[in-house]
Amino acid sequence: MIASRPFHVMTKPIGPICNLDCKYCFYLEKEALYTDAKWRMSPERLERYIQQYIAAQPTDHVSFAWQGGEPTLLGVDFFRRVVSLQREYAGGKTIENAFQTNATLLDDEWGAFLHENQFLVGVSIDGPRELHDRYRVDKQDRSTFDQVMRGIEVLKKHQVDFNTLTCLNRATAKKPLEVYRFLKSIGSHYLQFIPIIERQPGAQTREWGLELASPDERPGATDEDLPVNSWSVLPRDFGEFYMRIFDRWVRKDVGKTFVQLFDTALGKWVGAPGGICVHAETCGDALAIEHNGDLYSCDHFVYPQHKLGNIADTELAELVNSPRQRKFGTDKRDTLPQYCRDCEVRFVCNGGCPKSRFLTTPAGEPGLHYLCEGYRAFFNHIAPVMRVMADLYQRRQSPAAAMDLVQSKSIPGYKPLK
Repeated sequence: MIASRPFHVMTKPIGPICNLDCKYCFYLEKEALYTDAKWRMSPERLERYIQQYIAAQPTDHVSFAWQGGEPTLLGVDFFRRVVSLQREYAGGKTIENAFQTNATLLDDEWGAFLHENQFLVGVSIDGPRELHDRYRVDKQDRSTFDQVMRGIEVLKKHQVDFNTLTCLNRATAKKPLEVYRFLKSIGSHYLQFIPIIERQPGAQTREWGLELASPDERPGATDEDLPVNSWSVLPRDFGEFYMRIFDRWVRKDVGKTFVQLFDTALGKWVGAPGGICVHAETCGDALAIEHNGDLYSCDHFVYPQHKLGNIADTELAELVNSPRQRKFGTDKRDTLPQYCRDCEVRFVCNGGCPKSRFLTTPAGEPGLHYLCEGYRAFFNHIAPVMRVMADLYQRRQSPAAAMDLVQSKSIPGYKPLK
């Protein structure tokens, strides 16, 4: 069976198991949902998943994404088996692999394997030592910075392509240029920043043994306010973080350093399809599969009420095509409050991820994203430059030419932060 449109699955072959104990991690606690688990995707389940995932894709290009927890805990041989199965079931399709890791367990064996099989590696690192170690610690609450840096050196030694994933928490968001300069200094040319937004649990979440509120818990739904936790990024800091990095990037780094949100924004201004799901009009095409084959609507919705089924019982494509999953995706658009529908930057923002739409609008309508203030400030800040870049692109010129215009102060309406 083939899916009705391309889709992506975040594959968690070891579930939430990790050798680190990052204080803000939303996935570690998912261990409570599988109390009798053997934390390793079985050979039979792995083969079934790879076979179905390749067969279900309606295109000839298939991208696998391996995450956790920490996937390196499974060992290199597990992924040798992955590659072998992919070759067996490829059926003429092109297969790619992306691999998200904290990098602390990487060694020469890993480096050689990742290079030989052309894995694209995402390294989780939050900036220089004092920022990284604020929350990204091991099980003994010790620093992990040196281990991550050693892992990055392994990747460089073996010429493995890597990018960086940096969490914007209460601390990192206050140091935008320090974080940006550091990531460039370690050789990262592709930067992704993930806002940390987690709330204290309500009654529903506590029943499952979890410590962070599920996306379905809204203020007023229980007798609690569900405030955000102390490490969650503040909306104004989030917006200023991106604005300050953008102001540096647009003067010196266009075409050399790639920031995911900037690429997505430019795509919106030129009217291109795609971009990250967070800012798509609808979602539902980025799912998550657990170690035992349970499929969930989204990586951020791994809760009982969002489990679609198990690939041992139902074909993957059938679950992806299900009316339930399609509704999950269209609800992102259909539940958008009027405040967002009337917003001047809706076309690029689209209300943000439903996971964090737990505020109310000034008119009292539910469904406003926690980061609305930051998103709106940022997208309006970059709008004059994005219009110029979009015009350059449509005239088949490089958007990088905007750097000269910025430096000569020739873009009306664009005012870099002081």
